[in-house]
Amino acid sequence: MTILNILYVTVAVILLFGAAVFVHEYGHYWMARRRGLKIEEFAIGFGPKIFSWVRDGVVWSWRWIPAGGFVKLPQMVTSDALEGRASEEAEKLPPASPLSKILVAVAGPAMNVLFGLALAGLLWITGLPVQVNPPIIGHVEPDSPEAKLGIQPGDEILAVDGKPVRSWQEVQEFTILARGTNLPVVIARHGQFTNTYLLTTVVSETLGLKVLNLDPRDHPVIKRVRPGSPAEQAGLREGDEILAFAQVPVFGAEQFIKLVQKCAGETKDLVVRRDGKRVVIPVTPRLDPDAKVARIGAEIGPGRPVYRIEHIPPWTQVGVVIDRTVGTFRALIHSRETGVGLKDLSGPPGIFALLAAYVNTDWRLALSFLVLLNINLAIINMLPIPVLDGGHCLMALIERVARRPLPARLVEYTTTGFALLLISLMIFVSFHDVKRFPLFRSLFKQRVTIEQTEPASAPAPATSP
Repeated sequence: MTILNILYVTVAVILLFGAAVFVHEYGHYWMARRRGLKIEEFAIGFGPKIFSWVRDGVVWSWRWIPAGGFVKLPQMVTSDALEGRASEEAEKLPPASPLSKILVAVAGPAMNVLFGLALAGLLWITGLPVQVNPPIIGHVEPDSPEAKLGIQPGDEILAVDGKPVRSWQEVQEFTILARGTNLPVVIARHGQFTNTYLLTTVVSETLGLKVLNLDPRDHPVIKRVRPGSPAEQAGLREGDEILAFAQVPVFGAEQFIKLVQKCAGETKDLVVRRDGKRVVIPVTPRLDPDAKVARIGAEIGPGRPVYRIEHIPPWTQVGVVIDRTVGTFRALIHSRETGVGLKDLSGPPGIFALLAAYVNTDWRLALSFLVLLNINLAIINMLPIPVLDGGHCLMALIERVARRPLPARLVEYTTTGFALLLISLMIFVSFHDVKRFPLFRSLFKQRVTIEQTEPASAPAPATSP
């Protein structure tokens, strides 16, 4: 990876994430101007200022903590701990009316929705890369409960927990969000015979979430070869696609690892695809004295993803995001049944890492992630929690019904208290993001193939680094 590539990805991530925060805060700013409210500051981020300037009496600043932003409106009492104390002149201004508070609060999420729709509209025109990964089963472990039920390689999954699936990603998503560990799974064979099986999920070591004990039909790839390992001595290279080991076809990383573990000291033929050609490489797995299993000393990951360009209407793109967001909230509410907890959410490190991976893969994937980010920001900010926009709306409604302003200290203390809880949550999820960095790194380094489905005169299939 070159310095220029690192610089490009870093700048792009800052600008894209900053754009989502900017349009949200600009919604507040624009509506506050229309309602005649005094504006003291427009900030992207929290904490100490990186740089700032003054324009039309408003301080514009970019701050160090990339967890959002704020528009300081002294007539809307919020939290001095987050935004700083209002000036003495501002304290003499009359408070904003409940209607103004509601309109200003709603304007931020509304701008995120409009921005998300605009990005989705652009992707509708340019085409959005959609991963081609049909839900076809590859390896089925012999003597496993799934094999005893009669499930075979080549079978296709049609539905999980009552939800139709079109890709292996949806198989994983619906399995993770399902309320329960025993799931009804509809499986077809050769597009004709279908049956419904009650399958027991297992917990993925990589994800820490429940998945089906089945591998997709793809060939794993060597991600890294350790120095001095049997893999290096045999001549294996990063990017080699594993087709077979010891005359057994390989359809999944876990399957390959289990095959290798049984062959300590035995030389076996490893068939790989390299530069479009099949290459047979003898390799001798070495016994790991600590784990008591054989290893070849290579990191194994999923194969190169293939994407197909599709022109999806913006309302469909946004609808999918809303469904997934609601599904995630539902899974969190029923955490005991789904196994999904706060640790599985992403904070700023996870968001930046995923955005960087998409920027490094294809700019359209980055914009699609920005659609998801904007819609999520809108939904989350409208939750009726003090410090969020929905909380401001709730307090303004209470003020309107009571026909008198809420005590300033009550608003201040409530907002600050929930702000501290929100910051604690961000620190918690960010800690778990850091633990997932090996997964993010593999996403960042992966290469993908973009299949152009435009007319025949379109360019040949392109590969993104």
